[in-house]
Amino acid sequence: MEKRKFGKSGPEVTVFGFGAGHIGNPAQEEKAVEKLLNEILDLGINFIDTARAYGLSEQRIGKYIAHRRSEFILSTKVGYDVKWQPDWTYDCILGGVDQALELLKTDYLDIVHLHSCSKEILEQGEVITALEKAKEAGKVRMIAYSGENEALEYALSIDRFDSIQTSVNFCDQRGITNYLPSAIQKGMGVIAKRPIANAPWRYPEPPKGHYSEEYWHRFKKMGFRPEDRDWNETALRFTAFAPGVTTCITGSANIAHIKANLAALEKGPLPEDTLDLLKNAFAKHDDNWLGLI
Repeated sequence: MEKRKFGKSGPEVTVFGFGAGHIGNPAQEEKAVEKLLNEILDLGINFIDTARAYGLSEQRIGKYIAHRRSEFILSTKVGYDVKWQPDWTYDCILGGVDQALELLKTDYLDIVHLHSCSKEILEQGEVITALEKAKEAGKVRMIAYSGENEALEYALSIDRFDSIQTSVNFCDQRGITNYLPSAIQKGMGVIAKRPIANAPWRYPEPPKGHYSEEYWHRFKKMGFRPEDRDWNETALRFTAFAPGVTTCITGSANIAHIKANLAALEKGPLPEDTLDLLKNAFAKHDDNWLGLI
């Protein structure tokens, strides 16, 4: 599997990473989660992205693959839900890092993101300073921001982050022109989330309240139909080979789906005519389509 250097001095990561939100669901059987996580590593995937908000995700990663810690790069997110600490404060960030270390059963975290806080919180500075403190202490190797739009623009402008995480897909293309060039220039790692746009082609009607609802409307407005092509493959290849993307993350509870994604990426970048079709459709119908958090 293709690997890319993560930022200026980061490790090499696989172009396909595992988004560990799905495994946080308590309804999933423990044995199934254990098997899935180990199979992911067996396939050679070396990038796992989780977050404090993803239910049992951090706990299960620590429980089932901490003994294979040297085989993967670990990314998580903090900023909230720390006992006795107000969200988005200095002590909350430090507490979130410490709790992640405990749950994940590791001595260090490769990447820690501030999880989609506002520009105003970033401007106050204390949450960034707290992450920098954790990095100085050796608990965190790279500090990052996960988010969109004006908050992400600010994060890119202040030269304090090592990497970013942002939505990149054919229904969410503004980041490709607005954010990724700056990340490239600064030598930052880029984690592309939602690479398949939450698969809006699955739904014959708008999936109200679902993450893919907004993307469903964009997909329709751009004139695409589910039967036009293999959209899962098209979407993955569009995102994974967008200039500036280091790795793209998707989640699944089904190892067959993950294997199919890897097979799709082995085909490499999309043909130029397909890229032009997707880019032109977005540009033509863009109705102030901001990045989705």
